Amino acid sequence: MTFPSSPGLVALEQRVRRDLALIDYPAHAWVPPRTGVLDVAIVGGGQGGIATAFGLMREKITNIAVFDRNPDGREGPWVTFARMLTLRTPKHVTGPDLGISSLTPRSWFEATHGADAWAALGKITRQDWQAYLGWYRGVLDLPVQNDTGVVAIEPHPGPDGDLLRLTLDGPGGRRTQLARKVVLATGIDGSGAWHVPDFIRTAVPADRYAHTSADIDFDRLRGRRIGVLGAGASAFDNAATALEAGAASVTLCLRRRDLPRINPYRWMENAGFLGHFAELPDLMRWRFMRRIFDLNQPPPQDTFWRCRRHQNFFLRMGCPWIGARMDGDEIVIDTGVGSGERELRFDQLIVGTGFLIDLTLRPELARFAGDIALWRDRFSPPDAEAHALLGSHPYLGDAFQFQEKHPGASPALRNVHNFTFGATPSMGLSGASISGMRYGISRLVSGLARDLFLDDAGRHLDSLLAYDVPELTSLDPPPA
Repeated sequence: MTFPSSPGLVALEQRVRRDLALIDYPAHAWVPPRTGVLDVAIVGGGQGGIATAFGLMREKITNIAVFDRNPDGREGPWVTFARMLTLRTPKHVTGPDLGISSLTPRSWFEATHGADAWAALGKITRQDWQAYLGWYRGVLDLPVQNDTGVVAIEPHPGPDGDLLRLTLDGPGGRRTQLARKVVLATGIDGSGAWHVPDFIRTAVPADRYAHTSADIDFDRLRGRRIGVLGAGASAFDNAATALEAGAASVTLCLRRRDLPRINPYRWMENAGFLGHFAELPDLMRWRFMRRIFDLNQPPPQDTFWRCRRHQNFFLRMGCPWIGARMDGDEIVIDTGVGSGERELRFDQLIVGTGFLIDLTLRPELARFAGDIALWRDRFSPPDAEAHALLGSHPYLGDAFQFQEKHPGASPALRNVHNFTFGATPSMGLSGASISGMRYGISRLVSGLARDLFLDDAGRHLDSLLAYDVPELTSLDPPPA
């Protein structure tokens, strides 16, 4: 993806290259090459995937590739199904830059729009964030292959140790690629799938409902009565977009009797939690996450007001949806609420019910899903602290790697690293999160480098034993 240049951006790109040159130590590659084998394959070219690639390249692990099924410039949610006006993350939060000041969002924004524009900015728009990520990828020359999906990951034993075989679907058809390590940077739904309740899928025609993650033609909603299910930010984003597109009315329903008000993500943004949560014992991690998951995230204030300013927006709390049916051309929702309000009638539904954590729903993990340890396999909470959703998440190792449910059943799992939202109970705020990226990428890259070095320890010893480059080249007196 190319972007219009400017004197400010040209100067910034020169600064980036100088900054990286100044800290380029050690400067040489060190991983022994294997013909036809990547050291690390990264699945997903959004913010987590490209930041991981940069982190690896800084560690001189350069035999890598990033695969993304989307076209160049449409990786991640920002210009596809995200419908907020701005990021929810405060503008001062850094992430993909990995501590390089010239790579921060602020440096890019000021070079593009000016320092005064940054000073006046509330939060970064999602379009600017996508443009920043595209610039970041370009200035760092990251090896991203677009229009290339990973449809399967399987073990591939070989004489040099266990490898992974990826089946890629891209230009020219399907092909395979071997890799020593695989990083799944597939976003918020990367450990499962977006969820639509069965009672909607089975009773309502497919063209009359859409999940908030879908490609919705909002122009079709003009003059229509829209029902939105969900209490999260994406439900409010889609409600606002429908209102702004001219919907006759939008009714947003949630089963809670009040909206969440407290955002635990803001509490989590401290160096102690971000850097060291993953080192806590299981019971303590469970208790932290149980509280965080139960609080949930509220819609940001500006998102709420974006809906509330419309007189044809209706918020119904304590109003669950328990059934659906068609009555002619109308969608009838059964709320289970008292007789006068039990049924609601709409022309179209938007479903903001989030996602399921279920690794069996990921096609690329079909070979491994049954062998992956989940939290419920490794940890039994006190009876009063049970939490089914937490228990469904993968139980990860110290560098985001999957663990075996039964030792010895699938040793290749140690080489698949899950840098998605599903890592949260194990690793804290990290995968699929801007706020946790600075710490999560560092932990992930360090673990990948460690494993690659330890697995090749014999080769490195052989290299040392064969090393014969003299530093003292003369025993004669120095020249006059």
